[in-house]
Formats: sequence, structure tokens, C-alpha cells
Amino acid sequence: MTCQTDLFKVDQRLVEQNQRLLQHLNTGRTCSQETNQLLSEIFGYQLDSTNEIRLPFHTDYGRNIKLGKNIFINCDVTMVDIGTIKIDDNVIIGPNTTLLTTDYSTKSKKKPIVIEKGAKIGGHVTVLPGVTIGKEATVIAGSVVTADIAAYSVVTGNPAKIINKGER
Repeated sequence: MTCQTDLFKVDQRLVEQNQRLLQHLNTGRTCSQETNQLLSEIFGYQLDSTNEIRLPFHTDYGRNIKLGKNIFINCDVTMVDIGTIKIDDNVIIGPNTTLLTTDYSTKSKKKPIVIEKGAKIGGHVTVLPGVTIGKEATVIAGSVVTADIAAYSVVTGNPAKIINKGER
């Protein structure tokens, strides 16, 4: 069965299953192995054991999140993954961060978010649809990222602006 919003078709059974798994994950007591297993079910593949995702964790779909290795995602992160969210190795994401792959406007399309190797994203950051955060880039806490961030750069603000253009 699929559910047709004005913009996107999703497998409603999968959404409901994943929401039940997330509710159990976020309200129950789980050890790290059980947390890893429940997240693997939500994502649809085996989560690498080097990753740490602190709870609570929120997603609307789950199957379009692709994680590398050695990733740390702090508590209360929300990933709206109707479009793909790809996070490369060695990324850190601070608490209360939101990654949005759609804005649900009438002209909206699924726009992937890519976070490249070694990027660091502070707490309370919002990343808008279609953004790529480059290798080893740093996003300062509280920023709203509306456009691509170049590798090795440091950005802050709303909208996020480069305050240090790193080069390597």
C-alpha cells in the first residue's frame, strides 16, 4: 500500500513499521547492540558498529539514510529523508540538528543532502534540501545551511556564511 501526499509516494506500511521501531527505540531501555539492531531495521541495512547514534533519534522514513563509518550523531537529531541523506565517514553531528530533504512546497522535489568525510556540524543546525557540506567543513552551532559549503570551510549564521575558507 502506498500513501500519496501531494508530492511523494511512500510505502505506508514501511513508514508505520519504522515509526513503531522508533517509538520503541526512543522510549524503551535498549543496550547499544539493540539500538544498533533497531536502527539497522529502520535504515534497511546493517549499521556499522563504529557508528554511534544517541537517542532520541527521529526520521520520517528511514530507508533513504546512508551512513558511512565512524559517525557520531548526538541526541534529538531529526532526518527528513524522503530524499536521500548520505553521510560519509568520520562525521560528527551535534544535538537538535535537523536535516531536511524536502520543503513540502507545491514545486518541491526530493533533494538529497550529502555530508562529506570528516565534516563537523554543531548543535541546533538546520540543513536545507539539496545541500552538500564539503570534506572537513565545520558548521557552527545554530546555523541554517541554505547552500553548499566548500571543503575545509567554517560557516555560521542564518543563512550560513563562510567565516574561514580553509584550504588544503
